[in-house]
Formats: sequence, structure tokens, C-alpha cells
Amino acid sequence: MKKLLLAGAVALFGLSNAQMTKGDWVISGNTGFGFNSINTKTKVDGESFDGPKVSSFSVTPSVGYFVIDKLAVGIDLNFASITTKEDGDKATISNFSVMPTATYYFANSSKLVPFLGAGIGYASNKTKETYAGGGSDEYTADGLAWKVKGGVTYMATQSLGINLGVSFDQFSNKETYLGTEFKNNVNTFGVNVGFSYFIKAKAQKSDK
Repeated sequence: MKKLLLAGAVALFGLSNAQMTKGDWVISGNTGFGFNSINTKTKVDGESFDGPKVSSFSVTPSVGYFVIDKLAVGIDLNFASITTKEDGDKATISNFSVMPTATYYFANSSKLVPFLGAGIGYASNKTKETYAGGGSDEYTADGLAWKVKGGVTYMATQSLGINLGVSFDQFSNKETYLGTEFKNNVNTFGVNVGFSYFIKAKAQKSDK
């Protein structure tokens, strides 16, 4: 029995030789499965108005390069689609963002590798509204986006990791319509699962 418990512990927490050294690459893909809670606030002439709370689905492919051991810098892309329905009305919000990011992996002798990251970049929100009484509206807003993320990667092999993490994103923009300034902030908190594939840099040939 003790041997079985020991084998299980080694399988879960055993030694990891993850490729997280300078010159390596990491390719990731994370997905949010409807756990995201989005709270929208609009500020007009100093007054704030709360929007609806909805769920969303998102996919975040990314690539990073280890500039030093355990620290990868790269690009995160994010695609998200949100749909709300109320009294026959329908609204669909599509979001795209691209962010330079930095992620630090607290690599150790365990297969469980915690990580923290942050990024800032450009985002575009496209909204299409269809009304029960007929007619529709469509508009696009571009603005600044930033995010922080954290979690843990379980190294199933030396190169393949399974991610479980949380993230907080904010999209903000400012518009003026008929002399009135509108400031919009969209905050997204998400629980995400996905994978990371670590690519070892080619070993340098030794001098003969």
C-alpha cells in the first residue's frame, strides 16, 4: 500500500525537467468555458451606470520566448464571443485583442509549476444588436486592453503541460457623441484551462 501511495505521489509531484531555460519557446492555448463573469460600467457626465452580468466563451492562443531562465515574453491573442437575450432582443459582442506579455514560471523539481503573467495591448469590440420589434444596430469600439494572469502548469511530460489558471482583463475606450463624452470599461474575470508546449532550443555544437 505504501509503495502504491509513493508511486502516486511521484507521478503527480515527481521530478520535472521542463524546458524553461533561456532560448526555449512555449506555445500555449487556453480556453474559458463559461466561467467568466463580465461587469460593464459606462460613465456619462460623471454618472456611472451598471450593465448586465453575462457569461462568455474565450480562446487565447499565445507564443513566448524565454529571454532568461523561467521568464518568457511573447504575444497573447484573445478571441471571445458573448451573447445576451432579453424580451426577444439579442445582443452579440465579439472581442479581439493582441497583447505583448511576460510570464514567469516558478519552475522547480516538482511537476506542478506555478506561473504569473501580465500584458498590455490593443483590443476591438464589435457589438450587434437585434430587436424583437425589428431592426438592428452594429458598431465597433477600439481601445486599450491589459491583463494579469496566474495559475499552475502540470507537466505531464518534459515538454507538455496542462494549465489551470485565473485571469483578469480590462478593456477601456473613450468616445464623444453629440458633445457628450462616453468612457467604457469592460472588466473580465475568468477561470481558464488549456495546455502549454515547451520547445527546447537546439543545443550548441561544442568546439572541436
